[in-house]
Amino acid sequence: MNDQTPTIVIVPGLRDHVAEHWQTLLAARLPKVRTVPPLEKDKLSLAARVEALEETLAGVDGPVILVAHSGGVLIVAHWAKSPRRPIQGALLATPPDFDTPLPAGYPTQEALRDNGWFPVPRTRLPFPSIVAASTNDPLGSIDRVEALARDWDSRFVNIGAVGHLNPASGFGDWPQADDFIAALCR
Repeated sequence: MNDQTPTIVIVPGLRDHVAEHWQTLLAARLPKVRTVPPLEKDKLSLAARVEALEETLAGVDGPVILVAHSGGVLIVAHWAKSPRRPIQGALLATPPDFDTPLPAGYPTQEALRDNGWFPVPRTRLPFPSIVAASTNDPLGSIDRVEALARDWDSRFVNIGAVGHLNPASGFGDWPQADDFIAALCR
């Protein structure tokens, strides 16, 4: 491995770290990886989450590939409005559609609005990206996620009926993430 091998920066969603989540398993097997740490307070604050991403990135030398899931995708999109460093690429898996009310047990639109999540960025991202979307994600319809990918100028990939691509949907390891990361490394 040389100094130009990208560091993978994991950006978890609003539920932060889950032991059997594909991001956690991915981080455990990668040689150059950093994970945005969970917040101790202001857990729903977008500003605090963007700052946590910025602090994590500040500790990384060399190229970076972001690997975000769910709300982490929207953290990346908000951060990318005024990035402080170049990013080689981003894997953006199953972003939620915050413009549509989420299922019970997730934050309300009012709580999201009060914590700075709106408007959801719809401008071109300043780095190559892949948006991976599920055909049966309860947090975002594939059509709405495909529209986000178009707005962000991201490569859109339909990954099939994988729910929200999390343990609750029956997913732990997600080997396809390695393929997407390899594509972003090229």
